[in-house]
Amino acid sequence: MFSTNIGPVATDSSTAYLRPETAQLIFANFRLVQESTRMKLPFGIAQMGKSFRNEISPRDFLFRMREFEQMEIEYFVHPDKTDDCPYIHDVQDAEMNVYTEDMQKKNKGMEKMSVKQLVDKKIIKTKWHAYWLALMHQWFVGLGANADNFRIRQHVKEELSHYAAETWDLEYNFPFGWKELQGLANRTDFDLKQHMEHSKSDLSIFDEEAKKKIIPHVICEPSQGVERAFLVFMFDAYTNDEKRGNIVLKLHPRLAPVKLGVFPLVSNKPELVSKAKELHNELKKEFTCQLDTSGSIGRRYARADECGIYACITVDFDTLNDDSVTIRSRDTTEQIRVKSSELKETVTRMMEGKELKGLGKILG
Repeated sequence: MFSTNIGPVATDSSTAYLRPETAQLIFANFRLVQESTRMKLPFGIAQMGKSFRNEISPRDFLFRMREFEQMEIEYFVHPDKTDDCPYIHDVQDAEMNVYTEDMQKKNKGMEKMSVKQLVDKKIIKTKWHAYWLALMHQWFVGLGANADNFRIRQHVKEELSHYAAETWDLEYNFPFGWKELQGLANRTDFDLKQHMEHSKSDLSIFDEEAKKKIIPHVICEPSQGVERAFLVFMFDAYTNDEKRGNIVLKLHPRLAPVKLGVFPLVSNKPELVSKAKELHNELKKEFTCQLDTSGSIGRRYARADECGIYACITVDFDTLNDDSVTIRSRDTTEQIRVKSSELKETVTRMMEGKELKGLGKILG
């Protein structure tokens, strides 16, 4: 733990011991984790938990907080293999908006570049660092965030941390401007060496090939506040749909807190309500579901849209005859008709990104 002071003036009574980042516990426990898991380089250690900062004026919403939830990865590689990334080909065609140190100093705009260009032109020094930048960018985009709202920004010399060989920030263009989401630093062997020096503990590992002890390098440290990630997804999902006349929360199905809504077409017909309850009880074994029998079907659809329910399943009078139901897409309002026996498979394929027209009969 690190000592800090609570408030603007340092006094004996204001001293507190809180961690400014989750990373240091990873370094302190490095040998224990490595030996107990029998991991060989390269490998990463991830951690999530509370971090604290002595912000004198915490007035910038989620960007200046005294206490926040942080998630970090420390990715360790062999000191002689910092550019030996076997996964770089998986992301080499991925494109990102790039804002280099040179662009910043010359007041140029950002440019869209592929990972291959960044590596070939040595804009990013190591392939490992380029790989992790692309991976973190794809994590956001893969969960529904708009790729055009992101950029990677290189730290200029004057702001580069003393321990970092290179640092890039993954930033998002909020309505109030560009803000950092993640810092991805190449911390080299600074942290392990510092812990070794001050604790007098050996945190090196034995290299069986070279027959000697080595101190691994942290080639990349993706570090992010959980609250900022939440804000990104909310900004990209929150949609004022003028055609529907209500708010639609278009969260990616993996993030939607409720996946399915199950409705009887009308709530004053016991046979429809009973069938909807039966279907709900079956679906909730695999999906987070909500049964709603209150109000008109249109009002129930609107409520579902506003809280981000990914798809709505409606039981109607035809269901009682042929055991088919209607599935309504939250994002497009398109509807298809499927058999109840095919419902779980159809919903799963929808969540995987399959188009409705290939999953059932589109209703006019």
